[in-house]
Amino acid sequence: MVDFLKYTKVYAIISALVIFAGVFSIVNWGYRYSIDFVGGTNLGYQINKDIPQDQIRKLIEKQKVSVLETRKNGQTYSIRTKAINEKQELAVRTALENQFKIKVNVLRSETVGPTIGKETIQKTTIASVIAVIGILFYMSYAFKNVNFALAAIVALIHDVLVMVGSYSLMSHFFGAELDTLFVTALLTTMSFSVHDTIIVFDKIREYTKTKGRGEIEEYANIALTETLVRSLNNSMTIVFMLLALVLLGGSTVRFFAATLLIGTITGTYSSPFVATPVAVWLEKRKK
Repeated sequence: MVDFLKYTKVYAIISALVIFAGVFSIVNWGYRYSIDFVGGTNLGYQINKDIPQDQIRKLIEKQKVSVLETRKNGQTYSIRTKAINEKQELAVRTALENQFKIKVNVLRSETVGPTIGKETIQKTTIASVIAVIGILFYMSYAFKNVNFALAAIVALIHDVLVMVGSYSLMSHFFGAELDTLFVTALLTTMSFSVHDTIIVFDKIREYTKTKGRGEIEEYANIALTETLVRSLNNSMTIVFMLLALVLLGGSTVRFFAATLLIGTITGTYSSPFVATPVAVWLEKRKK
């Protein structure tokens, strides 16, 4: 048996530092929001000529279209503007072709209104709250112990804070946009985190039933010793797959895979090193 709970303060310091870095990033830099949340139009053009971004931006703005961002990758241009309709997009494309004597191929053209963006934020918040409440009630019923449920929720909140903070850092340093794929990754990680926590708590409950009400800390250490290797093996298979997507995947899925990767590592860490120490602390207080 390994005395994992001996280093509870170390785990708390690690979590506090990571969360602090994320909160600092959110407060100071925030996020780069995609049109899913703030509304607007994303245009993807492939042009058979190398043209400076600033020239393209100026020409588009002459068409009375407000340009929010332009990015260039070879002969592919990603342009983000305020919401425009099909006629305005056609006018922009025609102006580009006439001005620079080029052929413009449309790779992407999508528009989301600000109303839909607000609705997305509301639905995301509601989905997260429903998930947390559902987990709280389920674990209270399954383990007949509210302390276990509260510990799982604390670990869940820990994982969410790490993920949203890490994404803010990625947004600032690597240009990641907060979009619906991030929401998908966040909700997926929430379920993954609780899954590992349930395995550990089930082992603790098993020892409590077979050996009687003894030292909860000892039962927790035994449970962690027996389940940690299995949890690591399970997580590593996911980590390798996500690493491949991050390194070799396209720009569309790269940040989604990176978010899932952070969530997988965080969820694997929080189950034994956040949820379990909190559950033990709550059980000791109850006594």
